[in-house]
Amino acid sequence: MSTRESRPDALVVGAPKAGTSALHAALARHPQVHASPVKEPKYYMCTDAPPPAYVGPGDAHSQQEWVWRADDYAALFDAAPEGSVRLESTPFYLYLRSARRRIAEELPDAKLVVVVRDPVDRAYSNWMHLYVDGLEPEADVVAACRAEDERIASGWAPFWHYRRTGRYGEQLADLFDHVERDRVLVLRYRQLVDAPVETLDTVARFLGVEEGRVGTVPPDNSRGFVRPGLRTEALSRAIRLGAAAGAYAPPQVWRRASRPLTRALQAGGPDRRPRLTPDQRAELLEGCTDDIGLLEDVLGQSFDDWRSVEGRGSFTERAAR
Repeated sequence: MSTRESRPDALVVGAPKAGTSALHAALARHPQVHASPVKEPKYYMCTDAPPPAYVGPGDAHSQQEWVWRADDYAALFDAAPEGSVRLESTPFYLYLRSARRRIAEELPDAKLVVVVRDPVDRAYSNWMHLYVDGLEPEADVVAACRAEDERIASGWAPFWHYRRTGRYGEQLADLFDHVERDRVLVLRYRQLVDAPVETLDTVARFLGVEEGRVGTVPPDNSRGFVRPGLRTEALSRAIRLGAAAGAYAPPQVWRRASRPLTRALQAGGPDRRPRLTPDQRAELLEGCTDDIGLLEDVLGQSFDDWRSVEGRGSFTERAAR
């Protein structure tokens, strides 16, 4: 009988909307990797206590699904075969200082995988995810980003922190103060899209498992665009009201009840999201350029393409080219 402690050997720690769901799904198919059945348990975002009482639309409902009890978290790895790499993926770990510190302290040998994406494209994809799910009340991404500081001060959950989540330079600089660099693999989102086989082999080599066993990265969980209008506004308001009420019921109850509303909201919209205009990108870039410079210093490589006012599109769009 195995006596090894039930805890992860590796974590995908960031960033949200940078292909982490697709990477987790790909690695889950590797015969030498045991990927946690709950993709984002968020355990290290807590301190063996319930998650904070976030107040953004849908926050109270979603935080019921956080795995914060130590025994429940350990159970995610109980079925891992002897010798397998136990993997967990929560893309907010990189963003939160408390999570970075807790991981450094409690997992001194774990390997960490980071995927970074153009911070403007990431913020736009993050906003789009919540908007087409009916939770984001602001129909303009720039306006939503302008409201970010006020939302954070009011207690909205990390998934609403569109601009701050993309400040990878600050996050990695702090991480490297507490974790040895050879335990951290930093990838770019474009590597997953443009060179999936080579990228998966790079991750396999880093994790110490056999290369060549997984050759594709599935599409990420991006949504099609929902056109603003009275219908969208009405359905979205109903979804937000339902999510607030659903906080008092088990999560699966609200998920089942909300599906008809979400399907109705997303029905009939164009498959492709509109691109940000150069003016929109320029405004969003204003809060990123200093951190892009820091990231270049921390990693010793150029990210000058992120300073462009022309975006490169979503995973699905880029993979289809």
